[in-house]
Amino acid sequence: MAKLILTNEVSGLGSAGDVVEVKNGYARNYLIPQGFATAWTRGGAKQVESIQAARKARAIHDREEALALKTSIEDVKVRLTVKAGNGGRLFGSVKTDHIADAVEAAGLGKIDKRKVTITSPIKSTGIHEATVRVHDDLVAVITLQVVAAK
Repeated sequence: MAKLILTNEVSGLGSAGDVVEVKNGYARNYLIPQGFATAWTRGGAKQVESIQAARKARAIHDREEALALKTSIEDVKVRLTVKAGNGGRLFGSVKTDHIADAVEAAGLGKIDKRKVTITSPIKSTGIHEATVRVHDDLVAVITLQVVAAK
C-alpha cells in the first residue's frame, strides 16, 4: 500500500489535501503521473496544510450561498453550442470545462470544472445531465441542452 497526499479531488477517493492509502499500482500508474497525488513524506504535513488552505480559499464558504447556487443551476437549462455533424453526432465530446464555461456564460455563477461530473459521455445533441459539487455535501444537477453550431 502506498500513502499519498491528494493534490486534486479524485472521485470515490477524496479531496485535495487528504492523505490516503491506495494500492501501489494505482498510485504509480495513475494518480502520480496524472498529477492527482504526490508521495507522502514526513515533511508532507506542511504541504497538506497548504493544500487544504488553498482548497478552503477556493470553496464556497457560505452554505446559504451554495444552496442559492444549487437552486439557480437546477432551475435553468444550460444551453451548450458545439460543432456537430449529420444526425446530431458531435465532433468529439462535451468536457467538464465546456460545461463550466456554459454555466458561467448563462449568468449562473462561476463553478470549478474539477467539481463537474459527467455520468455518461455526451457525444450527441439533445438534453443531457451532469452534476456539480457546489459545497462539501451539496450536489446540483445541471440540465444541458446541447445544440449544433450553425
